[in-house]
Amino acid sequence: MNGKRRTLIGGATAGVAIALACGQAAMDDAGSAEAAGQGVEAPRFEVDPFWPKPLPEHWLLGSTVGVGVDSRDHVFIIHRRASINPGTELGLDADPPTSECCRAAPEVLEFDPEGNLVNSWGGPSDDYVWPESNHGITVDHMDNVWIGGNGASDSHVLKFSRDGEFLASYGQPALGQEPDSHSETRYNRPAKVAFDAEANEAYVADGYGGRRVAVLDASTGEFKRYWGAYGNAPDDAPTPPYDPDAPPHQQFRTPVHCADPSLDGLVYVCDRAGDRIQVFQRDGTYVDEMMIAPRTLGAGSTWDIAFSRDADQKYMYVADGSNHRVYVVDRASLEVLTTFGDGGRQPGQFIGVHSIATDSQGNVYTTETYDGKRLQKFVYMGMGRVPAEQGPLWPNR
Repeated sequence: MNGKRRTLIGGATAGVAIALACGQAAMDDAGSAEAAGQGVEAPRFEVDPFWPKPLPEHWLLGSTVGVGVDSRDHVFIIHRRASINPGTELGLDADPPTSECCRAAPEVLEFDPEGNLVNSWGGPSDDYVWPESNHGITVDHMDNVWIGGNGASDSHVLKFSRDGEFLASYGQPALGQEPDSHSETRYNRPAKVAFDAEANEAYVADGYGGRRVAVLDASTGEFKRYWGAYGNAPDDAPTPPYDPDAPPHQQFRTPVHCADPSLDGLVYVCDRAGDRIQVFQRDGTYVDEMMIAPRTLGAGSTWDIAFSRDADQKYMYVADGSNHRVYVVDRASLEVLTTFGDGGRQPGQFIGVHSIATDSQGNVYTTETYDGKRLQKFVYMGMGRVPAEQGPLWPNR
């Protein structure tokens, strides 16, 4: 194995996570640390409890499994309509309706920077095969919107204009989950797509069935290259259960949940159930890895990443849906500087924080799966000293 391995923050199972300060006490601690010159210098955020604005038409969100931001700072999310409980939540959708509320929102929703819903679309069509279980939504450097799927038969990714016009389907759809991490014609339950604008390439985190990163031409869908953990050839043999005390496994576990290229030519890959992020060069050469909450079992700790929007992309934000928090990481050193969030349903808390994105103003957006079922905005408040564990970032007013 080449490169280095780093453990940046200790962890526990989701039920015995690192204790975090909560509520106003956490905000008081943050203010005290800043006033005393203690803590660490890092980006500071506050949750905006009034963003986005209420949805129209009595719409509800299901498990919300993707978020992306376009060149106008419009925020796109995707959710799963089937995850909404029809017996208790969808009375207006019943036949005949059983109540005046509610109904499932369309799969894709678009919000402007003020939180207004400005468009909605998505779902099955005669023009393309909609994923059995849609998963991940991202916006490329040409403002096209890409969607994956982690259902049992999902083996392709879809590309739309930002207005919802179907543009292309890459990979052979509906081929089932027979493993083949060497295929150049299909994917295996792809989790997310990210983009290298300079090279005009799309990186597919492939995925819930595959054990690799796959790279294709962002305009044509031409398959270009792929690799597995540590730059190895991927192997579809089943991996043993994750053991935090065992040597690191030489293959990605499933799901490979993100594969995001940075502006300086590195690629950061979420090996979610392995509690690690591996770093590569664009050609798949292994560079480094970091462990996050490495005693997290089950669904793992490294669910998604997003970069800060400064020229150096100095900070990396890591969503951890098992321990219900976001890590702020110094990208150069792979050092965790601080965390925010905690388990709960109030603003600034999380249930299954699944996906994360940033806009040009430095704001952070998160979506929540399972029963979290929402989108949240964390407003960038500038740099300052913060404690290592911040808890929920409730406005300090």
